[in-house]
Amino acid sequence: MQTRVAIIGAGPSGLLLGQLLQQAGIDNVVLERQTGDYVLGRIRAGVLEQGTADLMREAGVGARMDAEGLVHEGVELAFHGRRDRIDLKALTGGSTVIVYGQTEVTRDLMAAREASGGTTIYEARNVQLHDVESNTPYVTFEKNGETVTLECDFIAGCDGFHGVSRKTIPADRLTQYERLFPFGWLGLLSDTPPVSHELIYANHPRGFALCSQRSTTRSRYYLQVPLTEKAEDWSDERFWGELKTRLPSDVADTLVTGDSLEKSVAPLRSYVVEPMQYGRLFLVGDAAHIVPPTGAKGLNLAASDVGTLYRILRGVYENGRIDWLERYSSIALRRVWKAVRFSWFMTNLLHEFPERDGFDKQMQRIDYEYYTSSNAGLRTIAENYVGLPHEAIE
Repeated sequence: MQTRVAIIGAGPSGLLLGQLLQQAGIDNVVLERQTGDYVLGRIRAGVLEQGTADLMREAGVGARMDAEGLVHEGVELAFHGRRDRIDLKALTGGSTVIVYGQTEVTRDLMAAREASGGTTIYEARNVQLHDVESNTPYVTFEKNGETVTLECDFIAGCDGFHGVSRKTIPADRLTQYERLFPFGWLGLLSDTPPVSHELIYANHPRGFALCSQRSTTRSRYYLQVPLTEKAEDWSDERFWGELKTRLPSDVADTLVTGDSLEKSVAPLRSYVVEPMQYGRLFLVGDAAHIVPPTGAKGLNLAASDVGTLYRILRGVYENGRIDWLERYSSIALRRVWKAVRFSWFMTNLLHEFPERDGFDKQMQRIDYEYYTSSNAGLRTIAENYVGLPHEAIE
C-alpha cells in the first residue's frame, strides 16, 4: 500500500486531520487498532473552543454541530457558595464555546470520511513505524492474519498517550514533563435536564464539582474524589446527595436526578513531551500532551495540533514548503504550554488539595477573589476558556 500521509489513530484528531487532507486532495490512510464501535463508545467531554468549531466548519463537518450544539456565551464559577458568571462573549469581543459531545464529533467525522471514500482500516494489529528519520518512512500492521506494509511520506501519530507513535521515538531524544494530581473525577452521565444552561465549576470544602451537559436532555456531572475511589462503590443516590452538598443551595434545589447511564473515575494529570516531531513523524493530541479536564482543553488542543499540521502539509504539497516541516513542534508547543498553564490554574483554583495548609488555602481564596473581581482577571479567564488564537505558520 502507498499513501502520502499515514495517520495512526481514528479518534477525533486523526479523523479531523484525514478529513482536512482529503478535502485538499492529499491522499491519506487512517489506521486504528480498535473497532469503529469501540471508538464511538468512548465517553469524553465536549466543550469546543471557537477555533475548534471553526476548524470543523473548514473541514465541512460543522452542519450538525451548528444545528444541535449548544452555544454558551458564559460559564459560572462558585466558591464556597459564592457565584460569579464569566461573560465569555462580552469579555472576548464576541467569542463563545459550543457544547457538542466528542462522540458526536467523531460520528460526524466518520460519516464524512465514508462519504469521501477515504481509507480507514480498523482492527489494525501490531502497528509499527519504521525509518521515520528518513525521507521514506513506512508503517507495518497486521490485518486478517497478514502483515501489510504502508509506504508514506509522513506519519501523524494521533494514537493517544498509550499509542505506538511516541514510543517509536528514542527516549533520549525526548524531554517529558509531568504533574500528577492527588485526586480524580468521578463522572456520572444521565438522561436528565441540566441544572443550568451554562456550565458550573464549583469549589467546596468537601471537594470540586462540575455541572456539565451533552444536550438539553442529557447531563454530565463530576465530583472530585480520592484516587482510591471506585465508581462501583458509588450508588446513584450517594452521588446525587454528594453533588447537592457541594453546589450552592439555590442550584442544588433545582437539580433533577435520575438513573445513571455511566459512571467512571478518571485521574487528573498534566503531561507534555518535547519535541512533538521526530523526522517525518508528528505527534498530535494526547500522544504528546495531557491536561486536566478542568480547563476543557484536551480535545481543543488536539484540534489546534491538527490545524497546524494540516496547514504545514498543505504548504509542502501545494507550494513545496519543505522548510515548514521543522516549525510544527515549536508552533504547537507554544499553544500547548499556555493551555497546560490554564488547566493547571483552574485545577488549583477550584479543587481541594489534601496537603494544603492554612496559608495555601488563603492564597487560593484570594486568587479567586482577585480574578473574579478584576476586569483583567475576568478577561484572562475568558480569553483562555474560549481558546487562544491559532498561530499562523508564517
